[in-house]
Amino acid sequence: MASEPTPLPDHPERRLAVAHAHGLARQGLATLFALDERLGEIVMRAKEPQIGMIRLVWWRDALAALDRAPPPAEPLLAAAAALRPDRIAGRELATIAEGWEALLDDAEIDADTATRHAQHRGAQLFRLAGRVLGDENERLGDAGEGWALADLGRHFAQPGRGDALLDQARAPLERAMAGRWPSSLRPLGMLTALALQDARHGVEALRPPASPLRLIRLLAHRWTGH
Repeated sequence: MASEPTPLPDHPERRLAVAHAHGLARQGLATLFALDERLGEIVMRAKEPQIGMIRLVWWRDALAALDRAPPPAEPLLAAAAALRPDRIAGRELATIAEGWEALLDDAEIDADTATRHAQHRGAQLFRLAGRVLGDENERLGDAGEGWALADLGRHFAQPGRGDALLDQARAPLERAMAGRWPSSLRPLGMLTALALQDARHGVEALRPPASPLRLIRLLAHRWTGH
């Protein structure tokens, strides 16, 4: 019986980052970003926070259950279960769901909520991605936290709310981008470099995903590590 194809993230810049990972890591990295997007989609499309929370709790529990039982008939959960050889436990993946839950707990998304989201979602995602890529570098926590804040700022791309999130992202991103990134981690560095660019420029200067200047910045980091 043929295996299910590897889930891929929908976001074009994340797809490009995955494509620049070394061959053995590509499948795991794609799964992590696809899982994060699935969870984010639940939040962003939730017209009723309670319904969105029910769906997120199902995913959180299903991910945690991968540590003790085979996955149910859901391709993305099967792909998540296949991350076990990279020493990624289901309970660690469930933390990403908890990060998305934080946004449904607080409709205003104040600074503390944004930090909780960024640490449970972004920092956890990047640390697990580093494990897949074979390098659990200390900078990945800051990189993931800042990336998640900047991503949230792009979602709320209006002066005031979006700029506050981008401002909050700047410090961890600048720490993460200090010094040259190792080649193995540059798929994550590519996304971090773009997030820092967004944080520095602010809402009014945001460019569409995968626009030419953003792609140039992605590739510049891939080649140089800065």
